[in-house]
Amino acid sequence: MIPRITLVPLAALTLLSGCGYHTVGAATHLPPDAHTVAVPVFATRTEAYHTEVALTDAVIREFAARSKMRVSPGEGIRPDVVLHGTILNEVVAPLTYNTTTQQSSSFLITLVISVTLNDRDGNVLYENKNYVFRGQYQSTTDLPTFLDESPAAVERISRDFARALVSDVMEGL
Repeated sequence: MIPRITLVPLAALTLLSGCGYHTVGAATHLPPDAHTVAVPVFATRTEAYHTEVALTDAVIREFAARSKMRVSPGEGIRPDVVLHGTILNEVVAPLTYNTTTQQSSSFLITLVISVTLNDRDGNVLYENKNYVFRGQYQSTTDLPTFLDESPAAVERISRDFARALVSDVMEGL
């Protein structure tokens, strides 16, 4: 039998350590007094068109949906925190090849994104310099019915990226 004098510190240690679970927002990279977040349009180091807007819009929507903070697309309001993103690389590569038409029939888009969350004083609250997201889309060889699917693929990748980023920032993972 364990003496009572040992059980009290053991019980206190058990209660303080917890089980590893936490509520959403409990272990966050956001300061408790943060009420506004600015998400300026992502910078890009690529020649791809419109990807930076899709990523920025998705992140703004995700922050608005998952947090109680006021989200703005620019820094004009002197926000509590600012999220800066940069598209470092965007590659579209053939994924499958149609031997009959001798053309690629599907493509893989790979985005590499760097993100930094700063407080009002410029201190880094969160940083990930190497988010990598991929998405696939099909191509058509029939010119009269051709529809470029790459913008839809970029939108899907943007939503996936925004969900992951906001989860990382809000849940502190």
